[in-house]
Amino acid sequence: MKNRITYSNIIAGTMTWGSWGKNLTKGEMTGLIDYCVENGITTFDHADIYGGYDNEEAFGNAFFQSSTQRQDLQLISKCGIQYVCNARDNKVKHYDYSREYIVWSAERSLKKLKTDYLDLFLLHRPSPLMQPDEIAEAVLYLQKEGKIREFGVSNFSPSQIALLESAIPVSANQVEFSLTAEKLMFDGTFDDCIIHNRTAMAWSPLGSFFREANKRKKRIKKVLKQLKKKYKANSNQILLAWILKHPSKVHPVVGTTSKERLVASARATEIDLELEEWFSLLVASQGHKVP
Repeated sequence: MKNRITYSNIIAGTMTWGSWGKNLTKGEMTGLIDYCVENGITTFDHADIYGGYDNEEAFGNAFFQSSTQRQDLQLISKCGIQYVCNARDNKVKHYDYSREYIVWSAERSLKKLKTDYLDLFLLHRPSPLMQPDEIAEAVLYLQKEGKIREFGVSNFSPSQIALLESAIPVSANQVEFSLTAEKLMFDGTFDDCIIHNRTAMAWSPLGSFFREANKRKKRIKKVLKQLKKKYKANSNQILLAWILKHPSKVHPVVGTTSKERLVASARATEIDLELEEWFSLLVASQGHKVP
């Protein structure tokens, strides 16, 4: 794949920037965009459905008044999920990957984000009714028109990607991956990324560690205590460093709107866990030694 785009090691996930989370004002959002870029977080992850289809517009309005230039950041968006909400007349949640819808959705995202192109455009989730040739027609048209630079997927298995690649190259796969959601390391998903030089991205990179109180958390916490002291880091940073060590070069998509946590997340790239430390965390998560 020629002229591959370089994304920041840590990606800013925007899902909670709007009505699905912090409801940032335009000024707050503008400040956060500039702050991220100034601190090396230059890639912003979107999806058309975020905020009930209104998040991209809020970001676009904020970006329009920011000091950041378009060439200094990378914009990702996704399409395909037909969400049941006030903005759409959908009676049941479903997926639409018709040529017409893909093109319409991409152009709509461009308009809302106030940009001429997307650096990466993803199919949000696989559909049983996907037709590779029809998807390829839409993607090739968007690329020819300069509206998207790279095309990828989110939450796809290697076989689903192979299905698409019978008609169109796939540059990236964004999946759920963390210390507590580690199974994709063993089902071929990241092997596929390495073999085919796909950009790997991880949503929910901190997993369930901060959401659940159970034996798994206690085991992980015990190992983290030692590592936090050694690396003078917090739990978030160690959990991100664990992801970053994987040879597929996973880019964590971090969903916080806190400037302090964003900068701390960026610092996780400086932590290089030792081999046994990495496996100690894996063992703590799984509750048993490796085979």
